[in-house]
This record gives sequence, C-alpha cells and structure tokens, in this order.
Amino acid sequence: MLSVGVAVAGRFDGTFSAADPTRDTFYRELRPISEQYVPEALAVSGLDRAELARTGADPAVAMAELSAWVESLATGGRPVMCAYPAPVDWLFLYWYLVRYTGGSVFGHSGCFDVKTAYAVKAGVPLSRSVKGRMPRHLLSARRHTHHALDDAVEQAELFANVMRWRP
Repeated sequence: MLSVGVAVAGRFDGTFSAADPTRDTFYRELRPISEQYVPEALAVSGLDRAELARTGADPAVAMAELSAWVESLATGGRPVMCAYPAPVDWLFLYWYLVRYTGGSVFGHSGCFDVKTAYAVKAGVPLSRSVKGRMPRHLLSARRHTHHALDDAVEQAELFANVMRWRP
C-alpha cells in the first residue's frame, strides 16, 4: 500500500445522516515496505515508488496518525470503514493498522461493504451489484481517479446515496 485516503461519509445511530465527504479527510503517501509490488497496480496509482521511498511517510507514523484522526472524529461512536468493494481496501488497511499500531481503530470487524448493501437493497445477486448496473442517481458524479483520497470521497458519496436510497 503506497497511499491511504479516508473521507467521513456520515453517522449512523439507527438513522443515517450523511456528511460532506470533502470536509473531514485524511491522506498520506507511504514509504514502500518492501521491494515487491505489482507493476500494473503501481501504474494505475500514478505514484512514483522511488520518490515515495525518499519522501513517503513512515507507515507506523501514518497509521498512528490515521488512528488518532479517526478516534478524534468518532466522538463516542464506533467508527466503521466503508468501501466499494470493501474486501480489497479492508485487507490492506486492517493489515497495516495491526502491523504498525498493534490493532485496528475499526476493531476486527468494523467494515461495511457498499457492494453488498446495494445488492441487498436492490434485490440482486452480488455478481450483478456493479456500478454499471446501478441507478445513475446512486453514483458519485466524481471521476474514479485511483487517487486514494479522490476514491475515498467518491466511495463516501456512493455509500451515502445507497444508505438513503429507498428502492
């Protein structure tokens, strides 16, 4: 993982209230932790590994900062990481948090998959729960850039739209 982006999508206390996902955000570019990487994934990210090896944040510092940031915003609530699809982002984020801070600010199960939420609400199989088949009004108007913060804001908007949607 070479960068991490997080945007607050809203709060849920039995009723969902959306937040402006551009207001509370966190972004860090990380120093690579090994020489192993997938060239195709690096190309999509647009990041420069050599530059990040020199200037990227120490992952331990960045994960501690992320945890503190999340805790400061949770204000007594339980933070939940939401993504579309969540398994990919969760896998990396959870591993980094546990590896570099000793635990996850989201706990071991504080993950919500927007893809599954859409499938359940739309009454479609998970295999048909793809953005190309979703009603346009649920999608973010933002481009999917593969920049971690841009994508976090885009996914926060999608999550809020799915949560408010009454099919």
